[in-house]
Formats: sequence, structure tokens, C-alpha cells
Amino acid sequence: MERAAVFDVDGTLVDTNHLHVVAWWEAFRQAGHHVPMHAVHRAVGLPSTDLVAHLLGDDRDEDQDADISAGHKALYGQYFDRLPALPRAGELLRRLHGNGWTVVLATSAGGAELSALRRAIDADDAIAATASADDVREGKPDPEPVEHALELAGVRAERAVFVGDTVWDMQAGSRAGVRCVGVLCGGIPRADLEKAGADAVYADPAHLLSALDGSPLA
Repeated sequence: MERAAVFDVDGTLVDTNHLHVVAWWEAFRQAGHHVPMHAVHRAVGLPSTDLVAHLLGDDRDEDQDADISAGHKALYGQYFDRLPALPRAGELLRRLHGNGWTVVLATSAGGAELSALRRAIDADDAIAATASADDVREGKPDPEPVEHALELAGVRAERAVFVGDTVWDMQAGSRAGVRCVGVLCGGIPRADLEKAGADAVYADPAHLLSALDGSPLA
């Protein structure tokens, strides 16, 4: 029977979370908002509109939302040519592909950003499909990105594992009915990932690869 290994990308396979934090912080600053970096970090992984709402609240001037998001996009885009893959990320995907897993990405990135992330991972031969921001109406923690990834893989939830680095990932995977694996390389504490639904937690892709035989992806 087919099995699906669904992966978040930012902070899970590519070391980008703190780049996002700096880009969002500067975009907020340019719009006249002083949002602490630690608060931005906890919100990374939400879709852009949801992230702005989460950090500025419902009483914000919503007319600024698009400009703030555009500012983040422009600032973050400066890093596209040098995004760093996390240790052994591509090797992990290839190993799973070789072991018979259908590997699918589920990410809030799209367009040129997604292309830059895939170049960083450098494992297109192992990736069967991608559920991106361009393909869904709701982002994480809504289960739609994970559910769409399962549709692309043609696999039922009970035959899938979702790997991510944020509480939003764990909540989305849990709501989609899949087993969730957390990684610490995005900067979110183990306890928070476990509370949000992680069945197992590893340091990074290299740690998960080294412990693969005893993991939910065995």
C-alpha cells in the first residue's frame, strides 16, 4: 500500500525561519509597528494575512495588511539565491523515496519563493508533488494544506506522516488525521510541539534520518 511522507518546508527542510523573522520585523517597522522579534518568530508558519492579524490584532488598520505583506515578500526575496538547506534534508527525502514513501511538500510558500526553496533542498527527484499556497484557500493551522497533499499523493490519512517545525504544522496535521513528527530546527520548543500534536520530535532532518528505523517513518 502507498504511504505518504508530507513535509513542511520553511524551518523544516530549509533554514529560513529567522530570515522570515527579520523580514517581517522590518516590514512591520516600515509600516510604523514595533513588533518584538520573539512574537514574530512564534507566528512564522501562518499565512501572511493571518500572521499580520495574529500580531496586530483585529482592531488594526486592515488597509495596511497588503503593504506589510508585500514589504515582507520584497525583503525576504533578497535571500532567494542563498537559502540554506538544513543538514541532510535532501538526503532524507531521497531515502524515504527509496523506501517506498510518496514524498509531498505542504508549504505556505508559492511562486518564486517555492522555486528558491526547492533549489535549496535539491531533491526534486524524490518529491512527487507540492501543495503550495497557490493551491489552497486556507493555510495552516487549517488542515487543508495537509489534506490537499494527501489528495496529491492518493493516500489516506492513516497511511501518512506529516513533518513540521511549528505548532501550526502540528495542529494542521492533527486536524487532518495524520501522525505528526516535529523538528526543533525551526526554533520552537519540544514541549510546544508535543502539546500541539507531535508524536515524536527530532533535532533536524539529519537527526531524523539517523533515527529513521525507529521513527514513525520507519
